[in-house]
Amino acid sequence: MRRTIACIGSGNMGVALMQGAVRGAGGSYSISFTDRDQAKAAAAAKALGASVYASNTEAVAQGDVIFLAVKPQVLAVVLEEIAPGIQDRLTPGTDSRTEPILVSLAPGWSIKRIQEALGAQPRIIRIMPNTPALIGQGLIALAASPEVPPAQIAELEHILSGAGIVDILDEQYLDAVTALSGSGPAFVYLFIEALADGGVRSGLSRDKALRYAAQTVLGAAAMVKETGKHPGELKDMVASPGGATIAGLAVLEQGAFRGTVMNAVDAAWKRFSQ
Repeated sequence: MRRTIACIGSGNMGVALMQGAVRGAGGSYSISFTDRDQAKAAAAAKALGASVYASNTEAVAQGDVIFLAVKPQVLAVVLEEIAPGIQDRLTPGTDSRTEPILVSLAPGWSIKRIQEALGAQPRIIRIMPNTPALIGQGLIALAASPEVPPAQIAELEHILSGAGIVDILDEQYLDAVTALSGSGPAFVYLFIEALADGGVRSGLSRDKALRYAAQTVLGAAAMVKETGKHPGELKDMVASPGGATIAGLAVLEQGAFRGTVMNAVDAAWKRFSQ
């Protein structure tokens, strides 16, 4: 019998992770959505060959892996609604093998806070994906509560593998991950746009400049990952003495480029960690 994934919320990230589940776990799971906007849930389900639950309580009653793919400001309402169903599934004497895993995407909601809101201690995993998960190229940080056995952590890694790279870390670092890899794509998009603008300023057509800028960032990132070399070493390989690259780097340093990027990540972190 196939295990069941219930996704509460059918926004972009929830759908992206369910797409990843289809890619990573294949036919091992049946997937169902629920959303206060049932038409939205139905559209997501149709696109993935999934189904729709009538309510969040039905999702909690039937799901083996339950994704809480709602915004942080909505999570309190959802947790209040599903708390009785979670408590029922944790009734003493119930087979622990049927105990569900709750997977929360909400930044700022600690495992302890979620358990307090539920009035129970279910198995909870917090994840922080980023938007490249939409194309299977995400970074998904994962932190688990002590109640989650290693086999179920491995199961979730398998489910999420189709959405990108999954990395396990201690929950205390999730706010920093949110600032770096969660907000980071927006910083990179701004850099790509600026590179393209520079290309246009130098005479390239807009479409060519944007294509070259995007591929340059993609290739540079791949060099860091695949060579294992420090970015500073790779930078020095490009910057020949008295050349164009070192002249450009000097301008970036005059504009406090590195410090500005560090401050951007720090500002995002402070918003999440308050």
